[in-house]
Amino acid sequence: MSETTSGTRPTLEAVAARAGVSRATVSRVVNGGAGVRDALAEKVREAVEELGYVPNHAARTLVTRRNGAVAVIIAEPEFRIFSDPFFEQQVRGISRELTAHDAQLVLLWVEGPGDHERIARYLGGGHVDGALAFSLHNDDQLPEIVRRAQVPTVFGGRPGWTGPAGEPPVPYVDCDNRGGARTAVRHLRSLGRRNIAHITGPRDQTSALDRLDGYRDELPDAGADLVAEGAFTEESGARAMTELLRRRPDLDAVFAANDLMASGALRALREHGRRVPEDVALVGFDDVLPVAAVTDPPLTTVRQDIEGMGRLMVRLLMRTLDGAGDTEPVITETELVRRASA
Repeated sequence: MSETTSGTRPTLEAVAARAGVSRATVSRVVNGGAGVRDALAEKVREAVEELGYVPNHAARTLVTRRNGAVAVIIAEPEFRIFSDPFFEQQVRGISRELTAHDAQLVLLWVEGPGDHERIARYLGGGHVDGALAFSLHNDDQLPEIVRRAQVPTVFGGRPGWTGPAGEPPVPYVDCDNRGGARTAVRHLRSLGRRNIAHITGPRDQTSALDRLDGYRDELPDAGADLVAEGAFTEESGARAMTELLRRRPDLDAVFAANDLMASGALRALREHGRRVPEDVALVGFDDVLPVAAVTDPPLTTVRQDIEGMGRLMVRLLMRTLDGAGDTEPVITETELVRRASA
C-alpha cells in the first residue's frame, strides 16, 4: 500500500532513507542502471512502492539521455489510418511493445506535403529517442527527414531506397510479400482456375510491387489485361474488379493484394452477377479479421502477423538505441488461410 502526503511529492532522498541505501543506489535502480545487488534493488523497489515515488522525467532524461518516447510515423492521410484495420493492428503491436519498454508512443501522419516540415521540426527538436515509419511511398521525404534529424529509425516494409554509401543497411521489418503472393496464385491454380487476375496495390509501394512480382512468378505469361491497380482501399478494389470484368469477362479467379480490396472486389462481382467461389475464386492478403472473417463468403487470404511485426519493429529499434548495432532486416513468414471464397 503506497503512502502519500497531500501536496508532497516523494523524493529520491526519501526513498533512500526508507530503503536504507544511498541516493545514488536509488537512482541506479530507478533508471535501470547496473551494479546494484538484487537484495538492495528489491529494497529500493519496495520503498518506491510504499512511498508512491514517481521518477522526475526531466531529471531522468539528464541521467539516461532518453526521452522515453518514440515517434510512430504513418505516411498516409488520417482517413486511411482510421479506416484501415491493418494500421490499427500494427499500431496495437507497437503500443504494447513500447509499453513493455516503458516508452510512450507519439503518433504522426502525413496529410499533405506541408506535414513533412512539421514532422521534420518535431524530430529535430529532440522530443523522441527514435522513430518507426511505415506505409512509405517511393518519393517520400521521410527517409531524408529522419536522416537529417539523426533520429534512429526502423521502417515497416522493405525500403524502396538504399542508405548512404558506407553506412549500415536500412533497418526494416517486413513479411515475405513475394512468397505469400506465389502461395496465393498456386492455390488458385490448384483449384483448376486458368484465367487468374490480380488487383495490385499502389505501385509506388514496395509491398504492392513484391506481391505483383509473386503473381508474375507463377503466371509469367499473364497478359496486362489481367492486372488492374488499386489503392489498398475497398472502393479501389471494387473499381479495379469492374475494370477487369470489362476487359476479361472470362476470368475465373482473382488475387487481390490486400483484404480491403478483396472485399471491394467481392461486392463488384456480386453486382455483376458472378458467384464466389463458383464462378470466380477470390484470395486476399493480410488476414485482417474484421474484413476477412465477415465477408460473405469468408475470405481465403494470405496471413501476415501484423501485430507481431509492430512488436518486432520496436524490438529492433530498442536494440539500435542500446548500441547493439543490429540493423539486419527482419522478414517474417506468411501462410495461406483457407476459407470459403477459394
